[in-house]
Amino acid sequence: MQNGPAVRRRKLGAELRTLRTGAGLTSGEAARLVGWHQSKVSRIETGASGVKPADVRLLLDAYEVRDRQLRELLLMLAGSEGTGDRHCWWHAYRGVLPPTYRDFISLESQACTMRTLETTVVPGLLQTPEYARAVTRAAVKDLDEEGLDALVEVRLARQDVLRAHPPLVLSAVLDEAVLRREVGGPEVMARQLERLTEAARLPQVRLQVLPFGAGAHVGLTGPFVIFSFPSTSDLDVVVLDQLTSSLYLERKEDLMAYSEAFDTLRMHALSPEETLDYIAGIGDGA
Repeated sequence: MQNGPAVRRRKLGAELRTLRTGAGLTSGEAARLVGWHQSKVSRIETGASGVKPADVRLLLDAYEVRDRQLRELLLMLAGSEGTGDRHCWWHAYRGVLPPTYRDFISLESQACTMRTLETTVVPGLLQTPEYARAVTRAAVKDLDEEGLDALVEVRLARQDVLRAHPPLVLSAVLDEAVLRREVGGPEVMARQLERLTEAARLPQVRLQVLPFGAGAHVGLTGPFVIFSFPSTSDLDVVVLDQLTSSLYLERKEDLMAYSEAFDTLRMHALSPEETLDYIAGIGDGA
């Protein structure tokens, strides 16, 4: 388990190594092509040192990588702020966003699919402004109104990934407690349930509720997110959100374990159609 920057370095290095070998080059040959010492290529590929976006571009050009999506993804992992209009918008909020949150948003912005289990609150991508404000106010103490406004703006701006072309494909399993917990008061919660119903009808969103009647389940250990990326599965990562930080799991064994856990949760959860009826029943006071 590592922090976001370490995961990005390792994943970027591993992908660059794969691209180099795919191009039929040794590390020494790659270094000569871009005018570096061979040790620099090795340090980048092992994740021992960071790499500037400009250096990544040199390597991608040397390896004749033309896939635009893959290039953008690797430049994002290197910290590029120039990979497109929809990317890196969160840099404008550096003053209010902790590094772990910025890391999470950067992954979310480039992922093609997101699988998430939520046990306490509605996923950020599906929150209404009022619900987001209530959750943020409760979670972040000693926050002035300006800071609160900024964090809510960020939460809402993140939702653009669901309207992008192509959009992020979101599959979410919500414990029933998420729907029953009254956040922000009855009116806020009523509107939030309506928002979930609207989102569940989007083709890029699959929403399922895990009712209390399902009993004990693998998700009792806590919420998690699995990000998958276009062009390569080697960059997939599991994110576990903690009170003061986030943990990133990148080993294939961890990815497989959480993917299997998510599949099990989906099997025990209500179907998307049943979920719509269940949400409507809670909204009606059932």
